[in-house]
Amino acid sequence: MWKGRFKKNASEGLIAYGESVSFDWRLYGQDIRGSIAHAGALLTKGILKREEFDEIARALQEIEGEIERGEFQFKEELEDVHMNIEYALTARIGAAGAKLHTARSRNDQVALDTRLYCLEAIEALDGAMGVLQRALLDQAEENLVVVVPGYTHLQRGQPVLYGHHLLAYVEMLGRDRDRLRNVRERVDVMPLGSGALAGSTICLDREQIAAELGFSRVSQNSMDAVSDRDYVAEILFSLGLLGVHLSRLGEDLVLWCSSEFSFIRLSDAHTTGSSLMPQKKNPDIAELARGKSGRLIGNLVSLLVTLKGLPMTYNRDLQEDKEPLFDSIDTAMDSLFVMAEMVAEIEVLSDAMAEAASDEFLLATDIADYLVMKGVPFRESHEVVGRLTAFSLKEGQAFSSIPIGKLKEFSQAFEADIEEVLSLSGALRARKGTGAPSPTNVMEQIARWRGLLGGEE
Repeated sequence: MWKGRFKKNASEGLIAYGESVSFDWRLYGQDIRGSIAHAGALLTKGILKREEFDEIARALQEIEGEIERGEFQFKEELEDVHMNIEYALTARIGAAGAKLHTARSRNDQVALDTRLYCLEAIEALDGAMGVLQRALLDQAEENLVVVVPGYTHLQRGQPVLYGHHLLAYVEMLGRDRDRLRNVRERVDVMPLGSGALAGSTICLDREQIAAELGFSRVSQNSMDAVSDRDYVAEILFSLGLLGVHLSRLGEDLVLWCSSEFSFIRLSDAHTTGSSLMPQKKNPDIAELARGKSGRLIGNLVSLLVTLKGLPMTYNRDLQEDKEPLFDSIDTAMDSLFVMAEMVAEIEVLSDAMAEAASDEFLLATDIADYLVMKGVPFRESHEVVGRLTAFSLKEGQAFSSIPIGKLKEFSQAFEADIEEVLSLSGALRARKGTGAPSPTNVMEQIARWRGLLGGEE
């Protein structure tokens, strides 16, 4: 493609080192869509005749079909998907194909293809996150009355409903979806027409191309348009944070299905065995979700390091955006679907959860709140309950078995109605503030999310 300037062919080492078709081939559909739209603008400008445009469109569609069927031979020496398709087009139809690259550069061509790819990927990822959200909602709704200890520092803290715990991840995924939808606004910019860096003296109707490809607006600075990869970095950040959320969910599931917790049982279909220990049932999906979060975070860092020292405008370093982008999208999609499958088949061991949640120390804060409502300052009530806890541990007496007379030795504010506070069901019903885990609140939140997600199924 640049043989007019060079007297020697590229070395085999340069070709092997610089090729990207081994991974950017997946942009073929976007490249062909963009090329047909570009050809349409060339037709409007009078550079292509109608029969030439028809010939180009027909041949490109044939090439697309061959790629989809696995019949197309990509050539490494042609470097990338764009040149492979253009070379095949020109070989088939001759001069008309050679006109296609008029008023465009590979710089704005690859920027266009990548943006089109990202727009489609965002839609697919958004749908996959919705699938996992619905699986979590189903679990929450099927186990409405199940209580589980809530933890801080991995120590039992306060009782919550199992569904409330799962709804926390539904909220996280909701923010993940919002982030990607927000990024979509900045992906939705049509860069074609920016040329290599300064546009072209052949001015095509960029708005026409944008409308045909479904973009809402066109780029306003040609230098920025060909070198901008902010949107790729934003997608990688969004997927990195999604990976962190999936890792946290995976960690909870790993803990809960362990013998030490025994809160849930994972399906045989979503666990593996040991090559040595026949009794083992390993939560590999949940563990891999933790591990793959490292890849997602690493891909973001890789791109940011690539971008940080680049001068304007296009530099070949930008070729290094594709593999992190493709890998993060693939990894996130795979993780979301397999996690949704696993969550959907979780068996809740409600008796074990109930036994753990029956620990009266989980109600220590409720006792402190009780004293506050009796007029005791919170810091004083906190100290009272701390001393009461130490006494309970020393004597091996649960809060509920300590006589009222003994309780009054810790604070005269204690009265017989303390028994109501030591009821687990009562404690949960009392947590009725917005966002708290009362049964009524959890049911309302499930209904709210059902409404938000209902139109997606």
